[in-house]
Amino acid sequence: MTRPRFDFTIAATDGAARTGTIAMRRGDIRTPAFMPVGTAATVKAMRPAEVRAAGADIILGNTYHLMLRPGAERMARVGGLHKFMGWDRPILTDSGGYQVMSLGKLAKLTENGVTFASHRDGSKHLITPERSMEIQRLLGSDIVMVFDECTPFPATPEQAEASMERSMRWALRSRNAFDEGVEHAERAALFGIQQGSMDAGLRARSADALQAIGFDGYAIGGLAVGEGQASMFEVLDYAPGQLPADAPRYLMGVGKPDDIVGAVLRGIDMFDCVLPTRSGRNGQAFTHDGPLNITNARFAEDEGPLDGDCACPVCAQDSRAYLQHLVRSDEILGAMLMTEHNIWFYQQLMAGLRAAIAEGRVTAFAAAFLLRYRGGLTSP
Repeated sequence: MTRPRFDFTIAATDGAARTGTIAMRRGDIRTPAFMPVGTAATVKAMRPAEVRAAGADIILGNTYHLMLRPGAERMARVGGLHKFMGWDRPILTDSGGYQVMSLGKLAKLTENGVTFASHRDGSKHLITPERSMEIQRLLGSDIVMVFDECTPFPATPEQAEASMERSMRWALRSRNAFDEGVEHAERAALFGIQQGSMDAGLRARSADALQAIGFDGYAIGGLAVGEGQASMFEVLDYAPGQLPADAPRYLMGVGKPDDIVGAVLRGIDMFDCVLPTRSGRNGQAFTHDGPLNITNARFAEDEGPLDGDCACPVCAQDSRAYLQHLVRSDEILGAMLMTEHNIWFYQQLMAGLRAAIAEGRVTAFAAAFLLRYRGGLTSP
């Protein structure tokens, strides 16, 4: 049986929360889904088999970093990103827009695209919507993101409007360029990105423009850029409803576990964030009782696991005392084990959310999770 290019099915809803499946050529993606970030063809400190064992159905690759090293054309010559890194399931690639915008003075924005100097060697590059689609095609991406301008925060109303409108023009150019790569377009999906900063009217216009173009899924961009959780949730109270109900909704760059729970309650289906891997490398573990800094002196002789309610291999075998020793000694194994635990924790959270939605108890699940995670503060 030939698997579909892209098919999204909603199995159950509970309030605004949804659970379902994205069926793609390389496998199914259970939603709500958290995508570990594989910036440079690796989820840092983890092997692909370990990422899969934790429960991940899909990972994210970074267009900006991969175009600089090893290079998109080289990646294509060695068989594409999946073969290169040994991950045979779906990969979503970001467009490179966020990274080049974050370069600040090293980047120059025009209507055509963004010219920037590499943070590695200062070499000059140009990314346009067309070039972004080409890079993602060469990488062999399964879910391609349109090239957009990530509106900075804070932004004036005029800045937010101009940025959103440019992103919509770039979305159309991305769509046209994606469709020209016929072979890739026949097996990959393309997602649009809603912009508009904190303005409901701008986001409505953005959603309408994206739907007029037509995409397989829709991302909510321009959040998790410094506005704070309360402001983010204010946008998520209306933004998902501006997007098609029968397509996946992806909140880019989010986030902390309590961010994810609140966003799922508001109708988000997909997430990505570097936090579980970056925090793991820095000695921080996510647990049901909140973040835990393993370097804290009180764990020096603690024989217990990071989280007594976690099913990961690390919690089954390694003590807090041992993990503290590894991290304080700058042993590579410390970063590996802390990261593995965090990836498992995130995937167990997503599995819990999916089950709770399917059983019609997601509100109770969220309240119980937040009560424990935040130490008594439950507002989602």
